[in-house]
Amino acid sequence: MLLGCIGDDFTGSSDLANTLAKGGMRVTQYSGVPNGPAPQDVQAGVVALKSRSIPASDAIAKSLEALDWLLAQGCTQIFFKYCSTFDSTAGGNIGPVADALADALDAHSVIVCPAFPGTGRSVYQGPSL
Repeated sequence: MLLGCIGDDFTGSSDLANTLAKGGMRVTQYSGVPNGPAPQDVQAGVVALKSRSIPASDAIAKSLEALDWLLAQGCTQIFFKYCSTFDSTAGGNIGPVADALADALDAHSVIVCPAFPGTGRSVYQGPSL
C-alpha cells in the first residue's frame, strides 16, 4: 500500500476512494480501522471513520489508530480527508486532528485545502467557495 487515507466520514471517504480508483489506483475502503492486514494488491487504503462530529480528543484517538494501521501496511504518503465544506467550529476537530497527524508523522509543513472541484467546491484567494 502506497497511499493511506484517513476520512472523517463514510460518504466523503467513498468519494475519495472513487476518485482514486477512477485515476487508476487499486483502492480498498475500510469502514473503521481493520483488524488485520490489507491484501497485497491494494495501492491506496481509505479508512472511513465516523469522527467529524465527535469531540476532538476522540477524533484524534481514532485518527491516530488509523494512521498506525496504515503505516503498518507500508504507506509512504498519508492523506487526511476532512469535509470540503470545512464545517467546523472553534471547538471542532479538523485542526486538532490535522495537528495530531502532523505531529505523529513529524511533518513540519502540511497542505490544507478544503476543496473538492468535482462537486464545485474550490478555494479562491483563501476562502473556501
